[in-house]
Amino acid sequence: MTHHPHHANEKRILKALLLTGIFMLVEVAGGLYAGSLALLADAGHMLTDTAALALAYGAFRLSRRPADQMRTYGYDRFQVLAAFINGLVLFGIFVWIVKEAIERIMAPSDVLAIPMLVVATAGLIINLISFKILHPGSKDNLNIKGALLHVAFDILGSIGAIIAAVVIYFTGWMKIDPILSIFLAAMILPSAWNLVKKATHILMEGTPDSFNVEALKKDLVSHVPGLKDIHHVHVWLLTAERPLLSMHATVGDIKKSEKILLGIKKRLVDEHGINHSTVQIETEGCADH
Repeated sequence: MTHHPHHANEKRILKALLLTGIFMLVEVAGGLYAGSLALLADAGHMLTDTAALALAYGAFRLSRRPADQMRTYGYDRFQVLAAFINGLVLFGIFVWIVKEAIERIMAPSDVLAIPMLVVATAGLIINLISFKILHPGSKDNLNIKGALLHVAFDILGSIGAIIAAVVIYFTGWMKIDPILSIFLAAMILPSAWNLVKKATHILMEGTPDSFNVEALKKDLVSHVPGLKDIHHVHVWLLTAERPLLSMHATVGDIKKSEKILLGIKKRLVDEHGINHSTVQIETEGCADH
């Protein structure tokens, strides 16, 4: 397996981390000056995003470490743990925004619309750049996907702050600021839930999505000459991109076991995308029985 995608994703995370961290300081200052909860909420997003991106970057760095006696598969799964933590943090952000917004609805405060609009627009641009940087690596890498969701949360926050600034400027209705904060924060919850669910599935040694063990058995038996039966099949994910498999294979002629084993391995790689497998060859009854 090539490590090029791994290094490319690591660079994406680092670029997004630097952009987010620097602009977070600008947004905090702008939110305090303008008196905008939407801006401060978005700055709060960016603070947690900076931590989330730092965690994701650290996960990539840690996963470089080679396997050792304590962790024979290495440290790749730390990326999944980082994604799980980032998903939980998104839920925490939502709760904090709702709490602050309710307080602001009950006791509205003045917001400076023009400074709010300027900072929110700049924030949207920065977040869109970060999103573009991260998106190419998010399809298969759960760590990148978790970081991308944080950035998506910020994009929604910036859009909400822009809308609120325009409404406040033209109407003076201050409650739009906290109301939009709640609405936009709620939009990210389904994605946060899916992230936590997927990470939990991997940590619980779940099978890859849409993977059919029975179909795998039939496919191998029908395409590998000399293979009579497959049983004790276990398929799980080390990370979202690295499926692993172990199984028992019953063969008719033990003298042909090496050729059959190579046929199984080739079929697993070519047709099922499984590069790491452990196959126990048997001729009669299952050794585990």
